[in-house]
Amino acid sequence: MDLNKTSRFISLILRHRPNTIGISLDEHGWASVEELLAGISKTQYIDMEMLEKIVETDSKQRYSFNEDKTLIRANQGHSIDVDVELPKKQPPVILYHGTGEKYVISIDEQGLISKSRLYVHLSGDEATAAVVGSRHGRPVVYEVLASQMYYDGYEFFQSVNGVWLTKAVPVQYLKKLK
Repeated sequence: MDLNKTSRFISLILRHRPNTIGISLDEHGWASVEELLAGISKTQYIDMEMLEKIVETDSKQRYSFNEDKTLIRANQGHSIDVDVELPKKQPPVILYHGTGEKYVISIDEQGLISKSRLYVHLSGDEATAAVVGSRHGRPVVYEVLASQMYYDGYEFFQSVNGVWLTKAVPVQYLKKLK
């Protein structure tokens, strides 16, 4: 079994379309592990051991279990309205956003907007942002004046996997690096 393919399917379910397998998420994005396994098992084999391996080895650390592993959720990246209970946090002075070259004109005009997601995703370092940007074609990295945004009243959150999140980044807080 291809665990990467299964992981992407779980990401679709827990971030965007839980109804794909007939489950629902609570207001904080949690799904019953038992229901998730039963739903996925309708189309492909999966057991608790495989799910634990996916959660433990996912390179992006997309998922979290609750303490007794009866619930699971995606850490961020949702397009459905859930509150993953992220604490507000003061960001570092600079954060980064990686994107594909094809989005530069739009970003230069509108800033960073969350589009179908709940938040704009930001990286703590330029290298990570470049990797993210390369998923969308030729990468372009923007420097985000995060500290200035914070002092101007914008809220920031940090996911358990280190990704920084905010609702939007207006143009005046962006500087294109490459």
